[in-house]
Amino acid sequence: MQDKLVIATAKNNEVRIIAAITTELVNEGVQRHKCAATASAALGRMLTVGTIMGAMLKNKSDSLTLKINGGGIAKGIVVTAHSDASVKGYIGNPNADLPENSRGKLDVSGIIGKDGSLTVIKDMGLKEPYIGQVPIYTGEIGDDLAYYFTTSEQLPSAVGTGVLVEKDLTIKAAGGFIIQMLPGHNELTADLVTYRLEEIPSITKLISDGMSIEEILDFIFEDMDLKILGEMKPEYKCDCSREKVEKALLSIGKKDLLEIYNDGKTEELKCNFCNDTYEFNHEDIGKLLEEK
Repeated sequence: MQDKLVIATAKNNEVRIIAAITTELVNEGVQRHKCAATASAALGRMLTVGTIMGAMLKNKSDSLTLKINGGGIAKGIVVTAHSDASVKGYIGNPNADLPENSRGKLDVSGIIGKDGSLTVIKDMGLKEPYIGQVPIYTGEIGDDLAYYFTTSEQLPSAVGTGVLVEKDLTIKAAGGFIIQMLPGHNELTADLVTYRLEEIPSITKLISDGMSIEEILDFIFEDMDLKILGEMKPEYKCDCSREKVEKALLSIGKKDLLEIYNDGKTEELKCNFCNDTYEFNHEDIGKLLEEK
């Protein structure tokens, strides 16, 4: 099943839904970072909710950054997304791994930890970005984002996200949804949505069974006037470039750059988000010094 993100409403616009299959996207992200199983699940969940929240942005130039760090062995996860559903991210410790938890699932909460916070940063071209922060609720990521939406944005929300990791560390299924009750909604509608979400199988089970994202939403919102408003292609996309890395090198200052030049060694700089490496030899550093 190809990756797809859809935006929809239900029950006479009382409910807003953004949902996505992100299997290919997550597979690329965790392979780039060579993640262990539990790290794959954690990074994959953050990439999935990141691309969904990015699609909620209004303008092409807007961007969103999600950070979660609970003091666990994952050493934090950072994800940046845009309004076209593109996303990039990294985990502090891609080797973070633990035995399965008591429910037989990958212990994402265990590697994230609960002594810390979830931070949402929205850059919408204003003088200052919007920054919202909440304490980590469970460390499972979906629950933490639901807590953020309810407390920081006053939007009762259900957030589901899952990643099914194969024994060879490839991703069998990944996806998620954000379902929000809009102002003026009927409480009976909220109760019905809550009940159905409690009764359905996990989203990774539905994806593994071959259901499309539209079929999954039809299943959840049967007889609730579901309307698909738009669709996008989620994509793992890093916007790093040699030019940007050169600017980063120039920013360290002439003294430090001169030390690197005098060492005569090739400097290798790696992008945190995609692991691409940029090499600068003695001659390259000399040219940068001339610019400086």
